[in-house]
Amino acid sequence: MIDVLVVDDDFRVAEINAKYVGKVPGFRVAARAHSAAQALAAVERTPVDLVLVDHYLPDRTGLELVHAMRERGHRTDIIMITAASDVDTVRAAMRLGALHYLVKPFTFTALRSRLDSYAALRRTVDRVGGRGLTGQDQVDRIFGALRTLAAPAPPGLPSGHSEPTTDLICAVLHRADHPLSAHEVAAETGLSRSTAQRYLRHLEQAGRLHLSLKYGDTGRPEHRYAWVTP
Repeated sequence: MIDVLVVDDDFRVAEINAKYVGKVPGFRVAARAHSAAQALAAVERTPVDLVLVDHYLPDRTGLELVHAMRERGHRTDIIMITAASDVDTVRAAMRLGALHYLVKPFTFTALRSRLDSYAALRRTVDRVGGRGLTGQDQVDRIFGALRTLAAPAPPGLPSGHSEPTTDLICAVLHRADHPLSAHEVAAETGLSRSTAQRYLRHLEQAGRLHLSLKYGDTGRPEHRYAWVTP
């Protein structure tokens, strides 16, 4: 599991963000904080993998919080979630090593896509790190993982399709490092193969998935689906 610290001065917003995080497979909220001081105390008390940081905090800015964390030796990964959208703040966040910058207001899908790409980054680093970097291709894989963001959701779903099921299938495909068949998607999600196939066909027709064919011994090609990256 990826442990997350949610930092936002607004208690209601922090609660919403925490609920969003809890809905993404593989992530859990380890703590919440509503000020920079609380956030620093939280990371000292409970090591976390990722911090979702608001810029506007009551005692210091989110960027000042990140700087203080770095000074104390905390290399926790950072995603900025804030209404601050000026170039100077965005540039400063990049220089401090923020992996993503999400501007309020945002949707659950927008946050989920950032979390999914972060999880993909961790998996890529783990795979490459186990054998050491061997060339530009491995470096490109690491940097490319963060650019794997979800495409905008289509305007409406066909009859019989639900948004939670669509999100579940999208998350599985988004995390995968190779094209998946309907059978594999069904196994990952717990859905029936026919249901997975129906959703996959719709997502492919909507332009969110790329369809490829894999030929086996039987001569009948297997449909395999991959996420369409920008």
